[in-house]
Amino acid sequence: MGAYILRRLLLVIPTIIGIMIVNFTLTQFVPGGPIEQIAAQVQGEGDVFRNIAGGGDTGQQDTGNAGGGGYAGARGLPPEFIAQLEKEFGFDKPPLQRFLLMMKNYLTFDFGTSWFRSISVVDLVIEKLPVSITLGLWSTLLAYLISIPLGIRKAVRDGSRFDTWTSATVIVGYAIPGFLFAVLLVVLFAGGSYWRIFPSRGLVSENFASLSTWGQIKDYLWHITLPVVASSISGFATLTLLTKNSFLDEIGKQYVLTARAKGLTERRVLYGHVFRNAMLIVIAGFPALFLGVFLGSSLLIETIFSLDGLGRLAFEATVQRDYPVMFGSLYVFGLIGLIVGILSDLMYVFVDPRIDFERRQG
Repeated sequence: MGAYILRRLLLVIPTIIGIMIVNFTLTQFVPGGPIEQIAAQVQGEGDVFRNIAGGGDTGQQDTGNAGGGGYAGARGLPPEFIAQLEKEFGFDKPPLQRFLLMMKNYLTFDFGTSWFRSISVVDLVIEKLPVSITLGLWSTLLAYLISIPLGIRKAVRDGSRFDTWTSATVIVGYAIPGFLFAVLLVVLFAGGSYWRIFPSRGLVSENFASLSTWGQIKDYLWHITLPVVASSISGFATLTLLTKNSFLDEIGKQYVLTARAKGLTERRVLYGHVFRNAMLIVIAGFPALFLGVFLGSSLLIETIFSLDGLGRLAFEATVQRDYPVMFGSLYVFGLIGLIVGILSDLMYVFVDPRIDFERRQG
């Protein structure tokens, strides 16, 4: 197993490089880069940059004409100013040289500094990471803790009234988007229109630092309840149906009939034989579920509950064309996804020791 893990870890390097190549190449063809955005801001502030654009007197009336005072929006920015911006952002170098330099720094986790925030990208990611980890980890854990027992019970009581009613609930949960469910939770339980039981914004209270250890734990759990419930709703529905169908498929196999014929109890049959085989496909869905919450739905959930996490950070960086933050976030997301995939394989072996990835590779 050690050799297999080593091969997977070594495969992470070319995979993440391939991800970065594709995205770096795409950005070369996307209009509205950082220089264009800065130029647009400068052109909208002709009074401030009048001297830069045309050397005019700041007290001169702005006519807005190309031949008049020095209005940057009409006359355009001087080539010297554009060249200075290109040099500052590194666009004076060929794309290949810029990419190689970026990857050399990224391999040592040097993501540079945000162009528009004047703060290290690593510090930004570390600052926003707790929010995204909270949503991803707790939502996935909650979905598994509820969905697996519920799916097993639905499989055992397949066709009963319990199975019918829970299936209707699961389908409704699957049909409701996470962000819409989040809005509903805010309206009902966060002071939107009815009860004010939970806070509607932030990960902790403003007086969090002054609370006792137990008080900080309660305050943290109090704040994350609604965001975590909203994030886990879609994963809960999918995982419940997946667990039920997987157990139904295994229950009908010959080895289950043989185990029952030997006199084993139903609990021993389910959790001693069926569980190990049925859970393989459920575990296989763990990376997709975790990353779906961590990367996909986190943006909308973070926005609704005013949580400042990686989802909002990456979105704002993409809109602003803040390439250090954008590519740094992508690099971190890619690494997390690849590592979670390796952990999924390890969980396969933990659930069923008969699986030998090294022998299959050979």
